Amino acid sequence: MPTVKPRTYDPVKVRAALTGQLDAIAAAVRALDDAQLALPTRLGEWRVRELVAHLGMVASWVPLHLHDPLPPQAPITPLYWASQTRTAAATINSTAVELVAEQFAGDAAQVSGELDRQIGELWKALDSEEGREPGRIIPMRFGPMPLADFLVTRLVETVVHADDLAAALDIDAFPHDRFALASTARLLADAFAVQVPGGAVELRIPPYAVVQAVEGPRHTRGTPPNVVETDPLTWIRLATGRLAWSDALDTALTASGERSDLSGYLPVLG
Repeated sequence: MPTVKPRTYDPVKVRAALTGQLDAIAAAVRALDDAQLALPTRLGEWRVRELVAHLGMVASWVPLHLHDPLPPQAPITPLYWASQTRTAAATINSTAVELVAEQFAGDAAQVSGELDRQIGELWKALDSEEGREPGRIIPMRFGPMPLADFLVTRLVETVVHADDLAAALDIDAFPHDRFALASTARLLADAFAVQVPGGAVELRIPPYAVVQAVEGPRHTRGTPPNVVETDPLTWIRLATGRLAWSDALDTALTASGERSDLSGYLPVLG
């Protein structure tokens, strides 16, 4: 059975991309008014206020846990993190509700100020001696993870939830950092190939990723018999359950071959 070789991500580029994503998110949140904070999102009962609170949690994890003791287990990978996210949905929801009550309950200026503060604490932590330590390990929900890898998961979180914010605010084109968008599309494609191993279908997400997945005859040369192709944002929405396969098919998504319907394997990320 084919395996997916873990990708490596340049820590300097990851830091720069995370800066770009969080700067764009913070700018969008600063422009919100109180009415917009109450708008619904595509995330169940979350309003924009809960979504912003969750983004604050995404930014604050490193400064809050950089010095925590590590659990006695081997470090996990971003691919393992992707496979476990759906198990934490209830906890993530309750945390967002708690953060709204404790830190994000004020008016729009107070909400944006709190997010700015948490982002600032993240940069302080990453600029500290511990944050710059090669091989630094940080605990997270599913086990310890190298800090450099953990920041890749923050790219995924900020791309996915910036897209949620854009959808709630009816923003046509959120200014995603290109490296962040590429890293998110690649990680979710690799996670899909791990979760649905095989070589029967070639999944193409130009210009960032191509993986083979789904059990069946493996393609070796020539045109693959089963091909799925889509753009990065459409793939991210499909892989995170934001978009239904049927709604994307033949518009933002093409699928050819009898094994090319991937709807039964999605989402990848909970």
